[in-house]
Amino acid sequence: MSEYNGLKYSAGILGMGKCVPDNVLTNKDLENMVDTSNEWIVQRTGILERRILDKDTPLYELGSKAAIEALKNAGLTPDKIDLIIATTETPDYLTPSMACLIQKSIGASNAAAFDLNAACTGAVYGLTVASQFIVTGYYKYVLVVSCEGLSRVVDWKDRKTCVLFGDGAAAMVVGQVEKGYGILATHIGADGSMGHNITIPCCYIDSEESQKRLSDNKMVIWMDGSEVFKFAVRVMVQATENVLNQSGISIKDLSLIIPHQANMRIIESAVKRLDIPPDRVFSNVQKYGNTSSASIPIALIECIEKKLVAKGSYIVLVGFGGGLTWASALIKWSKEE
Repeated sequence: MSEYNGLKYSAGILGMGKCVPDNVLTNKDLENMVDTSNEWIVQRTGILERRILDKDTPLYELGSKAAIEALKNAGLTPDKIDLIIATTETPDYLTPSMACLIQKSIGASNAAAFDLNAACTGAVYGLTVASQFIVTGYYKYVLVVSCEGLSRVVDWKDRKTCVLFGDGAAAMVVGQVEKGYGILATHIGADGSMGHNITIPCCYIDSEESQKRLSDNKMVIWMDGSEVFKFAVRVMVQATENVLNQSGISIKDLSLIIPHQANMRIIESAVKRLDIPPDRVFSNVQKYGNTSSASIPIALIECIEKKLVAKGSYIVLVGFGGGLTWASALIKWSKEE
């Protein structure tokens, strides 16, 4: 829990940018790759297509392009950035970190840099961490870059998971905004006892995890979909209510809820429990699939592009992910769009 009243500065989003691969993988394409159908995928997920990163392109290039666009949107040059936080569960290397690769790529030579892995919840975790540096005055500008290449860890023999994921990147410049605006409240949480429900091995895999996987390549994602579904609906509702209660804002005052774009059924179930009109919950899962930590900022950018956000709009960003983790942020939008 983190409230921002009485602190030295208010923190908010000054600029945003996104980058998705050109390559589109449709449900029809997947019909030729695995035992599935367009109808089966749409009925269970709402997804029509997703973007896939070219195998010869490093993921940090997507993140760097998103970062440059965000800096331009914020009216800043790379040398002004004090810190880069990269959120990812699919880094190009364990070291150097994704944040350091992006720092080099964009020329942010004055920035400290580190990676943060909260899986699909990463962007809201990153936004929460970034805001602490701003509200205390420790840093002036923090760049949060969420970049994911889940297609590189998908088991293409597992139709329950390979249809879900896509690749993409989005970036947010976080800095000082006028009092009363910006990030009003955040909430982050984790339950490691449920971590076995979504796993991606890296340098080690035990026999139980190995046996779950259909492919000869065992270093791929595995998920217990039914357990994740129940968890996701519950924590998205609780996390949304948490930040509203912290700030004394009613759900009726919200302009938009922007949830993690994992699955349309999860989003619809959470909306029903929150008792909010569906037209105030944004989704673009049909276009991109689940892009993990990049999904929420990509969706926020599209909301801005569609003129769904204006100065003074109350917005909740809410997500869940591997770990298992969850997070939410209540923002009073500070920019004239």
